[in-house]
Amino acid sequence: MPNQDYSGILIYAQLTRENYIHTVFYELLDKAKMLSKKLNGVDVNAVIFTNPKNIEGLEESFKNMGVNKVYYCDDKRLKDYSTQYYSKIIVDLVEQTKPEILLIGATNQGRDLAPRVSRALHTGLTADCVDLDINENGKLAATRPTFGGELMATILCKNYPQMATVRPNVFKVGSVEDYVNSEFILLEANLEGINNNVEIIDFKKTLETEINNLDNAQIIVAGGMGLKNEQGFKLLKEFADSIGGEIAASRPAVEAGFASKSIQIGQTGKTVRPKVYIACGISGAIQHTVGMENSERIIAINKDPEAQIFDIADVGIVGDFFDIIPKFLQK
Repeated sequence: MPNQDYSGILIYAQLTRENYIHTVFYELLDKAKMLSKKLNGVDVNAVIFTNPKNIEGLEESFKNMGVNKVYYCDDKRLKDYSTQYYSKIIVDLVEQTKPEILLIGATNQGRDLAPRVSRALHTGLTADCVDLDINENGKLAATRPTFGGELMATILCKNYPQMATVRPNVFKVGSVEDYVNSEFILLEANLEGINNNVEIIDFKKTLETEINNLDNAQIIVAGGMGLKNEQGFKLLKEFADSIGGEIAASRPAVEAGFASKSIQIGQTGKTVRPKVYIACGISGAIQHTVGMENSERIIAINKDPEAQIFDIADVGIVGDFFDIIPKFLQK
């Protein structure tokens, strides 16, 4: 049963180095509003690490999305992400405000932050969720792949706050504005006695451009083991370029060395939600489909008519990739 001492939902709003709120916050916010309705309209609040001047520029975004309270913390020690500092402030905030649910985006930063916070709060954490709901007893029901992606498990947390992380692009961003007169609360950075074990001297982007392009791509053409080798992926890239798409890959294809890890889709890769997802030579194991099943339209090309990918495809083409794609390119 719900703990009467805890109420409301708190979401971590990650600020990027480019000084904008990571889109996963808005995805979590939309889901949190749905959870709130099932919890009799509890408050949905946010915590962000930024200065008062930047908060002024973000005020309307929070208000238009219906965030009741925005807790922000301004301290020169928080300029760069720190596991020790960020987790300490969030733990202090949770102990003070007692939210029943704490949601964090499963970004690189979120995956580092969430376990630290859950450990300090002596509560459970369900990571990399694909769905969130409230069960008949008013508890957070967090669903994630398990047993290597073979099954989906719905997990309940017996302690409070109930914590979960969700990867970017799992949930849609709501389009309906829910304006509220948000309250902005400046937090004190009580960091005395906390050692920051890592100091960032410089920051340089070294990731391949594909990792960013996939996040916003409208068309994705993905290849699996059916492409056989790197030459198959060169043909895939030619096809993707011809239709204005980005290429991606399944985990087996990446492990075989056909493609870069940065474009891997699935449970251990990226989650995407393009308008069109073309799966070429991909069997359709849940480890892959969990990362792309929410695409608006799925087109599958596979020479095995019994391939699992056809179970979720809107359009299925039975045939060999090396026969079909050259014909498309001719058109």
